[in-house]
Amino acid sequence: MAPLAADYDELPAFGNDAWWVIGLKTLLIFLVLVLLTLFNIWWERRVVARMQHRIGPNVHGPFGLLQSLADGVKLALKEDLTPKAADKLVFIIAPVIAVIPAFVTFSVIPFGPEVTIPFTDTVTPLQLTDMPVAVLFVMAIASIGIYGIVLGGWSSGSTYSLLGGLRSSAQMISYEVAMGLALVSVFMYAGSMSTSEIVAAQDDFWFGLILLPSFVIYTIAMVGETNRAPFDLPEAEGELVGGFHTEYSSLKFALFFLAEYINMATVSALATTLFLGGWHAPFWIDEVWAGANEGYWPVLWFFGKVLFFIFIFIWLRGSLPRLRYDQFMAFGWKRLIPISLVWILAVATMRVARDDLEFDRQTAMIVAGVLLAVFLLLFLIPEKKAADEATQVAAPREGGFPVPPMPAGGAVRGAARPLVFASGAPITSTPGPAGTTDRTADLGANDG
Repeated sequence: MAPLAADYDELPAFGNDAWWVIGLKTLLIFLVLVLLTLFNIWWERRVVARMQHRIGPNVHGPFGLLQSLADGVKLALKEDLTPKAADKLVFIIAPVIAVIPAFVTFSVIPFGPEVTIPFTDTVTPLQLTDMPVAVLFVMAIASIGIYGIVLGGWSSGSTYSLLGGLRSSAQMISYEVAMGLALVSVFMYAGSMSTSEIVAAQDDFWFGLILLPSFVIYTIAMVGETNRAPFDLPEAEGELVGGFHTEYSSLKFALFFLAEYINMATVSALATTLFLGGWHAPFWIDEVWAGANEGYWPVLWFFGKVLFFIFIFIWLRGSLPRLRYDQFMAFGWKRLIPISLVWILAVATMRVARDDLEFDRQTAMIVAGVLLAVFLLLFLIPEKKAADEATQVAAPREGGFPVPPMPAGGAVRGAARPLVFASGAPITSTPGPAGTTDRTADLGANDG
């Protein structure tokens, strides 16, 4: 028990709260996540509507803010269907397994510094709890959510749902590797895995600036980890109908929906904590205003940064098309993971050099910038393909239909050439009544 006691002595601000303080924090985290989910759904619909020159929800409540609540109540009250071929027990438990880890991961996210609870003399940090391996705890609990998705697809008794669950398991496991490797450099630079200590280590410079490659890799991996566009392959409507939750309805489908949006908030909060200074004021406002990082003001800075990442999720969904599955997996294994490994070695080298050879921070930043430029150049180099792959023509098989050869200059692109007769006037077809084709204008032009 001695090592455990020593570990908890490193975080003296935690483990001393009364039972009612712990209950109050738990209730507030639950309410914040539910309300944040309702707001994020409304915000996504409004932003995507603006990007597509539409209006979006604007009827129910001020600015349409109650539209998400109305949709949630309607969804929960719909008929609950269970397929005949489903494993009923697992079919019911799967959405619960997916949504509970999404709530639990927020227990170690710091929302602000130590504050005094209003109307009391109790001083407590704006964080439910912390531990020496808090970031590893978040990664471990988030991995449990994969079981909910896989079991939901398997227990449905549907081929499409099973394929969606398998896709999701492969996708989330692959991008969790890149995400975990991106966090190793943060651990080395902060010297701790505790979320509160990582935030304290960013008092002067945010790790998003110092460890820019790790920040970029984590941002890409968190989109793949949450199954969001353009990486929403488990729910690709074109080939999987709806993915792992095709057979779900009513409240069980709402739980999957809730888990996805809470996971968006979780990875955004983790990115804020590890790379953007957590609850510290942005743009060095605290240099001008001394009270910016005191009291309850840091909660505002924290949620502002979280909503910035949520906006990136929405922006990507409204801008980018879905990737092919092979492209997506190749990008994770052939690009993100190798770059993460090289960057870890570079960060370790810079740390040793700064401690032993007295490197200053400016030199380390220059080295990091040069390495980043090299990584980007390596990323832009396309993979080699066989020289004859583009010109290869499939030979007609014996007894089959003849396959015409490809044009000499490659596939013809653009509109077909217009038909030109001896008179030199092109013939165009205009649709007539009842699906007929009217060529009287063209014939009159030719007769003239």
